[in-house]
Amino acid sequence: MDWLSPEEWQAVALSLRVAFWATLASLPLGVLTAYALARWRFPGRQLLNGLVHLPLILPPVATGYLLLLAFGTRGPLGSLLQEVGIVFAFRWTGAALAAAVMAFPLMVRAIRLSIEAVDPRLEQASATLGASGPWVFVTVTLPLVLPGILAGAILAFAKAMGEFGATITFVSNIPGQTQTLPTAIYAFLQVPGGEASALRLVGIAVAVSMAALLLSEIVARRVARRVAGA
Repeated sequence: MDWLSPEEWQAVALSLRVAFWATLASLPLGVLTAYALARWRFPGRQLLNGLVHLPLILPPVATGYLLLLAFGTRGPLGSLLQEVGIVFAFRWTGAALAAAVMAFPLMVRAIRLSIEAVDPRLEQASATLGASGPWVFVTVTLPLVLPGILAGAILAFAKAMGEFGATITFVSNIPGQTQTLPTAIYAFLQVPGGEASALRLVGIAVAVSMAALLLSEIVARRVARRVAGA
């Protein structure tokens, strides 16, 4: 990418790294949470649903501040993790955590909708044949909802690539360490002559977002066809 400066490329590369790990690390919990909300009935279910979707309605800066309070070096969780060598505040890992939190609701919603589209009778039929709950999920549910999981992961990746408010509040905007693509755009717009660099990064952000939306739409259609033919 010769048309990008080293600083611009560094921001893009860091964004890809942050989005990849944010998506990968949160995916198992996202599948479990989506399945619990779609299939289980338990006390506090609505509370869990509210907490999952809270980042969608909270100002991103507020979410970032809460992360700083909890995972900062003086926070209750951050201080404990620091003792074992895990630090989130003002590190790229913190950017990944902030991105994962902000993208989690989109991931869970996409996966939950795909699970709810599966006829429970298919799972019940397998269970009556003696299959355990985990085995029913692996052999019956998972193949049917796999496209939905992929769609959720794609949307989460795109959201993580574009996360700004929570990231800059939690880990600041340190070039080479926490400066992701959105924060780099913000930084370039604050200096004279930075508009060209900002525009190039905006173009990359638009391209990634459109590609993710199109890909998730294709996957969602495959989900509908697969469930309809089940």
